Amino acid sequence: MAPEDLDGILPEPVRSSEEPLRAIVDWARRYLCRPHPELGRKGDVCPFTEGAMARHTFYMAVCRGVPSGADEVAATVAHYRDWFIDLEPTRGPAAQFKTILILFPELAGPDLHPIIDDAQRMLKQAYVSRGLMVGEFHDGPPDKAGLWNSTFRPLRSPVPLLAIRHMVPTDFPFLSLDDEHVTAYLRLFGDRVPTHLQPQVAAATARLGKAVP
Repeated sequence: MAPEDLDGILPEPVRSSEEPLRAIVDWARRYLCRPHPELGRKGDVCPFTEGAMARHTFYMAVCRGVPSGADEVAATVAHYRDWFIDLEPTRGPAAQFKTILILFPELAGPDLHPIIDDAQRMLKQAYVSRGLMVGEFHDGPPDKAGLWNSTFRPLRSPVPLLAIRHMVPTDFPFLSLDDEHVTAYLRLFGDRVPTHLQPQVAAATARLGKAVP
């Protein structure tokens, strides 16, 4: 589903998921596409969401029911990696704005949040190796702090979900602690590391025994 699909008559299988879909579209427009006083930098909370919506590359899927655990969530989401890569647009500027949000409405509440968090950790390497990022969001909020303000928790959402997008050069802080993630990052962006991240990348490349980009 895309946000514009909610403007028409929904297919019967989708009607039971209308509430979480609308909640996420509203959250994206009111939160992700706007600045936040606690963010610690200028600009929208997510630099890509408004562009994705404008280009009609903001997609949503809903998985109903309570999974048995993180293994089941990871298995459900794993196939989205190859589908994301093949989903149009596959090249050009618009491709960078493509995103898929996979909603798990029944995983709300603190007792179930670890399922989303653990599934994200299980999936991350397979996604990063293909130049993709997979992020966890729920109403917890997740433990991860903002990059520009350590007291801000930016990954809060009204419906638990996993989000898929392309990796970008500024993603290095999310990858810096894992050698395989660093290697994947250097393969893609080693020749165009943002200036403010060059000291971190240099330290990681030295740890790996690689040449500093």
